[in-house]
Amino acid sequence: MINVSELQKSYGDLQAVKGVSFRAKAGTIFGLLGPNGAGKSTTINCISGLIKPTAGNIKVNGFDIISEATKAKQSLGVVPQELAIYEDLSALDNLRYWGAAYGLGGKALERRVNHVLENIGLMDRARDLPKNYSGGMKRRLNFGCGLVHEPKVLLLDEPTVGVDVQSRGRLFDLIKEERDKGTCVLYTTHYMEEAENLCDELAIIDHGKIIAAGTLQDLRAQVGENDIIQLSGVFNAKKLKAAIAKLKPTPEILSLSDESLALAMKEAARHLPAVLKAVSATGAEIRESRLTEPNLESLFLKLTGTELRA
Repeated sequence: MINVSELQKSYGDLQAVKGVSFRAKAGTIFGLLGPNGAGKSTTINCISGLIKPTAGNIKVNGFDIISEATKAKQSLGVVPQELAIYEDLSALDNLRYWGAAYGLGGKALERRVNHVLENIGLMDRARDLPKNYSGGMKRRLNFGCGLVHEPKVLLLDEPTVGVDVQSRGRLFDLIKEERDKGTCVLYTTHYMEEAENLCDELAIIDHGKIIAAGTLQDLRAQVGENDIIQLSGVFNAKKLKAAIAKLKPTPEILSLSDESLALAMKEAARHLPAVLKAVSATGAEIRESRLTEPNLESLFLKLTGTELRA
């Protein structure tokens, strides 16, 4: 449903997207996971036709987003990071407006609008103005406006930013419902837990490049069985490296500086006392320690040497 090949986008000397390629299939949630500024929103905006790529090709439902823009966009529903709702129109009229913009009318439009209102949990507030809604309610309406015309491809750009826990859970349910109906959902996020809980397949993007891609199982396999030990404090990096090298088993150093250390090793909980003892013996001041099991954050750390930044 979405085929992105060697996508590039530059703004003057700044290259925001650097040769991104991936495919997203019908009936799946494909995640683009990465920190803010990684190129996620730029990629989404290129796929939606909002901005023109510098190079590369994008097809949506088999149609080129540039040369066959009208046909490609007929399949698309877009839920942008910034709210795309009219605060001075009721929820009912917002949905009517966006439905009509995609060619719905008459009884078919009214049936679809009522169905969406019911699904997003706003039927009892349908005639109220969004400016009087909570943040979570606005996000749910924003989501509803993107799917009122029943798109085959749904683009979701950080849809849960600033959303309360209850509304976030409702949005997750709605997204899964769309997938189960056969919709192709492209979901961008910088939240690890969202990617792990929602996505069938995903790509990790950083500095405009995809650094890993596959199913959740594929990506976890890249980390292996190693747990991650992270320490912060005041260190002598040179002494620390030598001390770590003497440990048996010897951990893999993922990142090392005078302020932080990240190690990967099997059964890290069992070996943590020995690691802390070795680090302390170098004269280090350990201010914080964290132990995590293999997950997407571990993979990001392994691939980049840094934690996923917000």
